[in-house]
Amino acid sequence: MHAHHHDHYGKGAAGLSVAGFTQERLVEIERNILSRNDMDADANRRRLAERGVLALNLMSSPGAGKTTLLVETVRALAGEIGVSVVEGDQETSNDAERIRACGVPAVQINTGRGCHLDAHMVGHALDELPLATGDVVFIENVGNLVCPAAFDLGEAGKVVILSVTEGDDKPLKYPDMFAAADLMLLNKTDLLAHVDFDPERAIELARRVNPDIAEIRLSARSGEGMAAWLDWVREEARRKGSEAGPPRPSLRPASAHA
Repeated sequence: MHAHHHDHYGKGAAGLSVAGFTQERLVEIERNILSRNDMDADANRRRLAERGVLALNLMSSPGAGKTTLLVETVRALAGEIGVSVVEGDQETSNDAERIRACGVPAVQINTGRGCHLDAHMVGHALDELPLATGDVVFIENVGNLVCPAAFDLGEAGKVVILSVTEGDDKPLKYPDMFAAADLMLLNKTDLLAHVDFDPERAIELARRVNPDIAEIRLSARSGEGMAAWLDWVREEARRKGSEAGPPRPSLRPASAHA
């Protein structure tokens, strides 16, 4: 899986300007934030790897169908393998409630004005989930194609969801996101006949910024392509579980199960 990437989105060394701060100071602040985040992410990654738990960071624009896809994925896998969800949103808990209605554990993280999850938040969420060897934890990031790309959460892989109701030039407009992703899901393919979206162009542009990115075309609503996605998750979970050796107990202390 790819290491995380971080490039800038504005003019100047820091990619932004703030009154009273030099570009050098802004760069220093940003490096400190990312450095601390990477330490927390490494701790999450070690913790998950020791238990053989697969963590996937799901990222997309708002409205790309991320939560609907996640609901259908959880429904398909629940009972077959252990599944849980860390749900990131700025304000509401609606998405976590949709996940819990499927009968799987979900922890809500509200970021307020924050535009992404960070590794510290995710570490606390893992404390609340009964994760054991061979399980999968899906981390649904805040709807945003910019900030989440820069913050490693300790996940095994990043999955970017691009719906056909968006522009097929998104990989060029948000190159850091597609450069960081291991897999691109082209969602809502059932609407292709009704929108001006060229899947081949979207894939070609994604591979221009990331030659190693894998892609699956699917529709969470119609079910088209879902089998390929579910098989990808199963295989990644099997691999991660086998790397951990013999089965391990849950991440949660025994008293937390009461």
